[in-house]
Parts: sequence; C-alpha cells; structure tokens
Amino acid sequence: MFALMQHSRVNALHLVVDPQTCLKAVIAIHSSRKGPALGGCRYLAYPNEESAIEDAIQLARNMSYKAVLAGLSLGGGSAVILQPAHVPDRSTLFEALGRFIQTLDGRYITAIDSGTSKEDMDCIARYTRHVTTTTASGDPTAYTAMGLYAGIRTTAMARLGSDNLEGLRVAIQGLGHVGYALAEQLHAAGAELLVADLDSGKVQLAMEQMGAKPIAIDALLSTPCDILAPCGLGGVLNSHSVTKLRCAAVAGGANNQLSCAAIADQLEARGILYAPDYVINSGGLIYLALQHQGESLDTITAHLSQIGTRLTEVFAHAQAEKRSPARVADALAERLLNLE
Repeated sequence: MFALMQHSRVNALHLVVDPQTCLKAVIAIHSSRKGPALGGCRYLAYPNEESAIEDAIQLARNMSYKAVLAGLSLGGGSAVILQPAHVPDRSTLFEALGRFIQTLDGRYITAIDSGTSKEDMDCIARYTRHVTTTTASGDPTAYTAMGLYAGIRTTAMARLGSDNLEGLRVAIQGLGHVGYALAEQLHAAGAELLVADLDSGKVQLAMEQMGAKPIAIDALLSTPCDILAPCGLGGVLNSHSVTKLRCAAVAGGANNQLSCAAIADQLEARGILYAPDYVINSGGLIYLALQHQGESLDTITAHLSQIGTRLTEVFAHAQAEKRSPARVADALAERLLNLE
C-alpha cells in the first residue's frame, strides 16, 4: 500500500470503518499544496478492497492534475465507498462518511461521482460543510458537457484540421448524465452520433431525440468513427482494446480512461490523438470549485474557455516533442505542482 502511495505521490490515505452503518470507505488526498483537496465520492461494488484503494488513489491523483491544469486553487482527493451486499439504511451510511470528513477539518471536499446522488450529498452535508453538489448547490453535469464539447472541437481542429463538427462521426460510450448532455450538444452541431450504453432505454431515447445509431457495447470500440468519446467508467483503453480502435482521436468524459500510462504511447504509435481525460473533462470541477467559492455563473462560464486553450497547448507541445499528449499533460501538471 505504501509503495502504491509513493508511486502516485499521494499525501494521505484514510480507511474509514463504521460497523453500525456498514460503512467501509477510502479517502485519498493526493495534494493540498494549491488548496483543499476536492474530488468525488464513488459508491460501487468493488471486487475487493485493493481495487477500491487503487481507484481512490488514481482518482485523487487525476483530480490534482485536473485542478492545477484548470488553474484552480485546489488539490486533488477522492472518496470511494465499498457498496455492501445489504444496506440497512443508505442515508446513515453517508451520514457516517460526513462525520469523518468533518474530522479532516477542510482538507478534503467531497462531491457526486459514480453511484452517488445529490440526496447522498445532502446526507453528508448534515455533518459537514465540506461537500458540494448537494440539492442546494446545483448539478455540474451541464458544465462538464460544455467543457467536453469545447475540447472535442479543439481535438477535431488538431487532428482533422477543422473544428466544424457537422457530419463528424462521434462514438459515445456511455449515456449517463454527462454522456447524454454531450450527445445533445454534438447533435445540435450536426455531428453523426453512434451510441452504446448498458441501459437500452437511454439508447432508445438517443435514437428518438437525436437520430443516434445504436451500437452494441462490445462493438463500439471497433466501429469506424472520427472521434471516440468514452463517457462511462475508466480503464476502457487497454493493450487489447487499443488495437481495435478505428478512430482518429479519443476525447471523452470518463476519468482514468487509460488502464496504464503505456497505453498513451500505444495510441501515439497508432496515430490516434488522445485528449487527456483530466484536461478535457474538467468543466464539472471548474463549476464545483468556483460555485463553492461563491463565484458567478458568468465567471464560471468564462473559466471553461481555458479547457480548449490548455488542450491546444498540450497538443502543440506533444507534436513538437513527438510525445503523447498524456505524457505532456502529466509533465506539465507535475511541474505546476512542484512534483518533479
């Protein structure tokens, strides 16, 4: 465990247990040099405790990189709750987590992530103010999708020579809140949508509302398209799946898209431009951070423009240095965090 922390440069790892509520949780804080660590809270049925710890550490690291490249005065953290087989009372489980977060005295601020809801954040908020995305604070989905849309235009310009998305074939893997909102923006811009999701109802809705073409989940990665947009859970790009890709670029909203750093080099070798996930999907974090600080929506919207600017910078350095954009983004984030 300590070797994993040292490798990812995580500052602190908290293991939280509350037998009365069945709570087993992990909170990882990667960095607090720039400010308090902000990151989502996941509630998933992990295969084992080690997987949960690894997920928390990787997510915390990416949140640090995301925050510093977005120009925010924040560090990166993450919470994951191991979903028990039976939950007597879900609300008390999140209340217990809220009580522990309060003991961290502001070093970690939590938010919605995979498997959690505004109502869960409301439960946490009963015991700590170090939480956002509650019912009262609003939903970052629209801002994540706005940033993704801008990033996809930037990626199209860098790889295809134009940011005009009309007629562009975009394959979206995952039609959750962010994926569906992104699909709506791409459809309005005239893009041709290929979609896949475990929820057939969401696929059907995308077909009816946006004329999307349904693709089987196990076939989407090998379907010819201009841009692949992973918008589900992480790890979709691995040594096996990358060999199947038939796209010019990958630009999506999922966190931790690369199963390991070497996958970035495989994409580069294949001539597939990769938009680093923690750069392109930072719109939600920008909203959460600035909204938590009391900034106006105009200020938040203006800040979103930095996503395209940062991606352009990363792509330019990658081309000049003949390296993967992922390697360039990592090096830039580490330099800004003084981790080199």
